[in-house]
Amino acid sequence: MAEEESKNFSVELSEKGGIENKGFAQNEVLNEKECNASLQEEIPETCTVGISSAAVQSQDCEVLKPFAGMPKEVLLKFSRQARYRVTREILFWLIIASTPVLVGATIAIVAVSPKCLSWWQASPIYQIYPRSFKDTNKDGNGDLKGIQEKLDHIVYLNIKTIWITSVYKSPLKDFGYGVEDFQDVDAMFGTMSDFENLIAAIHEKGLKVIMDLIPNHTSDKHSWFQLSRNRTGKYADYYIWHDCAHTDGTITPPNNWVSVYGNSSWQYDEVRKQCYFHQFGKEQPDLNFRNSAVQEEIHDIIKFWLGKGIDGFSINAVKFLLEATHLRNEPQVNKSHNPESISAYSELYHDYTTTQVGMHDIIRSFRHTMDKFSTEPGRYRFMGTEANQQENIEATMMYYGTSFVQESDFPFNFYLINMENLSGNSIFETVSLWMKNMPKGKWPNWAVGDPSTSRIASRIGKEYTNVINMLLLTLPGTSTTYYGEEIGMENIASENVTFPEKSPMQWNGNLHAGFSEGNTSWLPVNPDYQNVNVEVQKTQPNSTLNLYRELNLLRNNELPIHRGWMCYIWNDSNVFVYLRELDGLDTVFIMVLNFGQESIIDLKALVSELPSEATIRLSTNFSNTGKVVNTKTIKTEKGEGIILEYKTRKTVHTMEAFQVKCFVAEKACYSSALNILYMHC
Repeated sequence: MAEEESKNFSVELSEKGGIENKGFAQNEVLNEKECNASLQEEIPETCTVGISSAAVQSQDCEVLKPFAGMPKEVLLKFSRQARYRVTREILFWLIIASTPVLVGATIAIVAVSPKCLSWWQASPIYQIYPRSFKDTNKDGNGDLKGIQEKLDHIVYLNIKTIWITSVYKSPLKDFGYGVEDFQDVDAMFGTMSDFENLIAAIHEKGLKVIMDLIPNHTSDKHSWFQLSRNRTGKYADYYIWHDCAHTDGTITPPNNWVSVYGNSSWQYDEVRKQCYFHQFGKEQPDLNFRNSAVQEEIHDIIKFWLGKGIDGFSINAVKFLLEATHLRNEPQVNKSHNPESISAYSELYHDYTTTQVGMHDIIRSFRHTMDKFSTEPGRYRFMGTEANQQENIEATMMYYGTSFVQESDFPFNFYLINMENLSGNSIFETVSLWMKNMPKGKWPNWAVGDPSTSRIASRIGKEYTNVINMLLLTLPGTSTTYYGEEIGMENIASENVTFPEKSPMQWNGNLHAGFSEGNTSWLPVNPDYQNVNVEVQKTQPNSTLNLYRELNLLRNNELPIHRGWMCYIWNDSNVFVYLRELDGLDTVFIMVLNFGQESIIDLKALVSELPSEATIRLSTNFSNTGKVVNTKTIKTEKGEGIILEYKTRKTVHTMEAFQVKCFVAEKACYSSALNILYMHC
């Protein structure tokens, strides 16, 4: 009877040596005595599950092999076998041994990797004067919706950062720089909702936006000033007030300080019966930054706009934030002049009204507030400062901060704008001045135009527009392009216009150059708009617009131009020649830029390791692009610029003759084997 029951519960193995799962309970046990692991590969046996060994002594036992869906007990039986156990242990110890190697390799790669460029370093900045960019409501004034409508133009230029100049509520006495309300948009440009929609649209396109901040002064229409002139509460000391004599319309100011616009910087107020101080127009009283409450107000303004989603600020007129408290007369430039006749800003040394002790502490506090909004990955908040310390390069460089305390990401560089005479030598001297004085590890920047400076084509000649753009986009660092310079716009010729460089953007050949569909525009459009406009130049392969776009593509795509070394090769009255290269890459670019007359130079004689031939990668004359030229006779016409490309493994910056002629902002080297950048070349 027992034998029959045993047969009923016996399970035969398949002929192929496997075993089917017939739904047996998981606590069934295999007979270890009948299936010797060492014999499974050699001797077929018949195995039974869950019965006594006596019942199967006469049965053959077939080989038991792993099968899909095996119960835990079967799995454990095989896992104990030596071949599985040894393999498992080998893999385990390999993983243990490789973990510190992988961790060490990761740490090493991070340690030697150069700092990634931030968004404000990776692209030129496109500066927009909103009133002149695009009008959408037909009132003749550009507005925020107009900027939003034309964002695709920014994308077409391969630009990632937009700089919108002042749009604060303002009486527009100084084109928006005398602010009536720092937390509101002027109705001329739209509403706060329009601003928020613009920011959202900018970010949707993967762009960044910075805006102006003018902390030094307000409009005399600002509520703070109205409360201050009435000595109301804490606002009584928000501005700089001082007693002064006022007799029969004649003011006797406290000292000889003059405003940037000329004449005394003190203005008598009939309400308060005192004089207030203004470094700019009399409608723009200076705030008292020695009052901590005023500083806190500016911090709140910064927080307000960062909260709206902007990506950074250009902080205006920072050198004027503090004045000396002793109110002594500033020294005269020409001591022989009658002190009573002094009225021009240039007639005094401004030792007591600019760059006072404590000013940099205020700027650093702005940086500290902005850093609180920079903790989110990819949302670093940029801070640039407009100091314009033209007469003192060392003072300008102080706005970078120190190696221990960060200040601005960079002070805006106006040295090319203020350059008086154009030549290869003057360009070299201006570029070199910045690069050799810039603190180690800092990032340079360049600009040749802004809302208060005559346009390139009008200032130095339209034949130099393209070569200037080539300079800006191939120098190391971040360049700023003022709207319209990408198509070569000129000033409007009008005696009644205060700032002719602010003329409306020329979009097409329609009425008002496509700027407005209204009956008029706030400033007249330049008569050349039929030929100089975006729509026409898009269709012209040799246009200023398409050259600008190609230059920007080249900058974005080529590491040597993007973040490599710059070495000065040659300069004279006609040409400025420099080289861009990166350790580890064999591709080198040489820029030959003509700012004078026709010139022929022998590059091979200047750099002995230079190959005898090079290819013109890009030229201001598109017909020359792609040509192979002899490096012993490089010819350029007046205002022509060419970018030469060649291959070599011998870097110029390591050559003894060029040791003091080469600069790099943020050092990086390329590994072709690993396809990565690293620092320690």
